[in-house]
Amino acid sequence: MVEAQTAPVWLFAYGSLIWRPDFDRLAEVPARAMGWSRRFWQGSHDHRGTPEAPGRVVTLVADPDGACDGVAYRLDTLVLAATFTALDHREKNGYERVDIDLELVDGKPLRAITYLAAPGNFAWLGPAPEAQIARQIASSHGPSGSNLDYLIGLGEALRARGWVDNHVFALENEIDPTLSGQRRR
Repeated sequence: MVEAQTAPVWLFAYGSLIWRPDFDRLAEVPARAMGWSRRFWQGSHDHRGTPEAPGRVVTLVADPDGACDGVAYRLDTLVLAATFTALDHREKNGYERVDIDLELVDGKPLRAITYLAAPGNFAWLGPAPEAQIARQIASSHGPSGSNLDYLIGLGEALRARGWVDNHVFALENEIDPTLSGQRRR
């Protein structure tokens, strides 16, 4: 017999899980990952692009001067196995579950799990000029929809929480300077 997990389990979201969480959660709090930056450096062959024309989605990259705002979700431990099975499938394209240290708004530390696509994974696209990344995002589509919807959804979610991410906002501006957070489908 497997006993239910009793200690809180937290998941840190910094990409589409901010604006499209589709799992049971008991609480959510703003959190920041110090020493990390959000970058559109991971390929998406399965959701926002195809194997022949991958889209670009975010991952965290180590950055000693960086700080990435996101959401820490407290997971329902009664359905933890099912939650991670679904998330592992959603984040299967080069992402791995890793532990990450976060800082809450009140300065308290929080240890969480996040999905990270490390440099060198099979879908890694890496850095490129923002104009090039923006062109790839603007032209990519996959089974989960357009890559542009992913970018705009993320930008809107960040702005709704008062967070600034110069990389995300610069990519939006490269695609269409008039977007200003307006959702286009």
